[in-house]
Amino acid sequence: MAVENSDGEISDYVKGRGAQFNTPNKFTRNQQVKEHVEGIDEWTEKNEATQYLVDVSKSIVNKVESVDVGMMYSMNPYQGCEHGCIYCYARNAFEYYGYSAGLDFERKIIVKKNAPDLLRKFLMNPKWVCAPIGLSGNTDCYQPAEQKFRLTRSLLEVCNEFNQPVGMITKNAGMLRDKDLLSEMAGKKLVSILVSITSLNDDLRRVMEPRTTTARQRLKLIEEMSKAGVRMGVMLGPMIPGLNDHEMHNIIKAASDAGASFSAYTFIRLNGAIKLLFHDWLYKNFPDRADKVWHLIEASHGGKVNDSRWGVRMRGEGNIAEMVAQQYRKYTEKYGLNHERLDLDCSQFRRPGQQGRLF
Repeated sequence: MAVENSDGEISDYVKGRGAQFNTPNKFTRNQQVKEHVEGIDEWTEKNEATQYLVDVSKSIVNKVESVDVGMMYSMNPYQGCEHGCIYCYARNAFEYYGYSAGLDFERKIIVKKNAPDLLRKFLMNPKWVCAPIGLSGNTDCYQPAEQKFRLTRSLLEVCNEFNQPVGMITKNAGMLRDKDLLSEMAGKKLVSILVSITSLNDDLRRVMEPRTTTARQRLKLIEEMSKAGVRMGVMLGPMIPGLNDHEMHNIIKAASDAGASFSAYTFIRLNGAIKLLFHDWLYKNFPDRADKVWHLIEASHGGKVNDSRWGVRMRGEGNIAEMVAQQYRKYTEKYGLNHERLDLDCSQFRRPGQQGRLF
């Protein structure tokens, strides 16, 4: 149980991280556990520095099977994400690498250094019929690692060379480093971008998404990229009843004022290990309303905190979920934000040297 110290802070809280412990990995046979708090071993969940683990991948573009996602294909230059968003669905996928969906997900970042070469090889394959590719769909391609490795920039350069359209989503203003390239691609209708904003309350953001940029910086990102001719939208997700659902109007208005022209939203669902992580986080940070929030989430997923059915899982059901959906429809219409539609041009796709071969 969390205990407050004399300053009112939780004494065992790992600052700067969303998850507060490592959940068991269902794919590994052995687990490391702490059975006695008075134990002398010092392996406990202290706030270790982020590690970058280089991975030599065999492929980079994945086919997306879910009907709930607007992209048929995605690519991710990084796995794991230092942003540490406590609700992130991508945490579960990190278990495939042999790590935990908890603190490991935020502290061990897998870097696919050969990603640009893999993308070039993929696009050169004559069997590829051009379709938009999501960058990224699993973890944020502009997380802090991008400042060091610049893999996202390299992937965009390849896409620009081939006229390969991409859809992007981020909550990091580091995207502004690539404004020149994205503006050029936007001129050819090759890029569409969603900026994720879950709260305008920086106190909530600081604990829910600890290593992300502020809402003010994200709105600045929308404004500057819009002025550069890039099609920008806002992602409100996830909406969490009792925590941030009341902010929907203000977020949509602020994004519209900044230049966003389209939008999307998701409703909170806690699948796999995220259920354990979110529950621990919620009761440590918001003990005064934790029971209420938890029960509201359950009421929106048939008495559970997750529903994996396609077409339902990202919207929820019941009165609370429907109220959120009604607000979304009302405010996006009021402020002129169309619901997310891919408006990208696949007709310009070409492989280097292809035109010469045609003649």
